[in-house]
Amino acid sequence: MPRFMGFVRMEEGIGQPPQALMDAMGVYITEQATAGHFLDGGGLYGTEDAVNFVVRAGETTRVDGPYAEAKEIVGGWSLLDYATLEEAVEAQREFADLHAKHWPELTMVATLRQVSEEPPSPSDG
Repeated sequence: MPRFMGFVRMEEGIGQPPQALMDAMGVYITEQATAGHFLDGGGLYGTEDAVNFVVRAGETTRVDGPYAEAKEIVGGWSLLDYATLEEAVEAQREFADLHAKHWPELTMVATLRQVSEEPPSPSDG
């Protein structure tokens, strides 16, 4: 079955989610896990402790957070398993709808991407 990654991007420092959302997410994730769709996932801490390694022009530079220029950050992730892309898309919509219902003042982007099952091919460089 194809695997997918779900990401949640939102503004940093907007406070804790409402308890109603946390409760609804607990039920939703339990249902998805029981059905074998939710494999793993969780929320991420803020960027104050984040570390990036930037590769540019053959050089690697470490850049520590927080990042003043970041307007949106990845706040959570999930590893999902669905038989079809359509099922995964529908589940991601349901996930986003929970946020719209229980935290209506939130602006967020719920992204779904399929995980490549093929090893990367060497470049023809």
